[in-house]
Amino acid sequence: MSEVAEEPAWRRRAVERSTRAAGIRAEQRVQRFLEAAHELIAEKETTDFTVQEVVERSKQSLRSFYQHFGGKHELLLALFEDALAAGAAEIRQAAARHHEPLSRLRAAIETLYEQSCPRPGDRRPLFNDFALRLVVTHPPQVAAAHRPLLSVLTELMEEAVAAGAVTPRRTRRQAAMVMQTVMFAAQNSSVAGGHGAPMTAGEVWRFCLHGISADNG
Repeated sequence: MSEVAEEPAWRRRAVERSTRAAGIRAEQRVQRFLEAAHELIAEKETTDFTVQEVVERSKQSLRSFYQHFGGKHELLLALFEDALAAGAAEIRQAAARHHEPLSRLRAAIETLYEQSCPRPGDRRPLFNDFALRLVVTHPPQVAAAHRPLLSVLTELMEEAVAAGAVTPRRTRRQAAMVMQTVMFAAQNSSVAGGHGAPMTAGEVWRFCLHGISADNG
């Protein structure tokens, strides 16, 4: 039986270098498309723009766009995922400033609430327009986009459970419930059930703490 000749090391290095360089160029092209879309959203205060506008703003080709995105929906989804991942990183940093597990969890929940509250004059079309449609039309994509945030909350809740500060037995499930509760409360904070004063981050934290501290067997 003949032996298969081993590929020369120089060839492997050349292929790896070429693949790595191509990957870097692809990332740069994708980033230019994302930046162009960000600029258009900021200018128009809506996600109502065309792929052609993104292509022209990025100074790239339509062919290049469709090499990286299946369409405008995928581009907006990428922006949405990036925004949530950045939010999750900010929450992790806020929690890291505290030493006690329960304090870290509180910082995370209050930061999430503050992130999710609508700002005066800030339409946030990516969240208020696109994300709301996405919840109805593509729920699995919404779940995937929220995964970094859910992972942070689950991790912090598990630390609080290990410290005996809270008692949930299905931490990931309860972390998901907390995440949804906080984000919904923030987006409707000005309503506050008809009461004059809007809800505060502290109130939302105490509500969530009561829920995850109760006997939930």
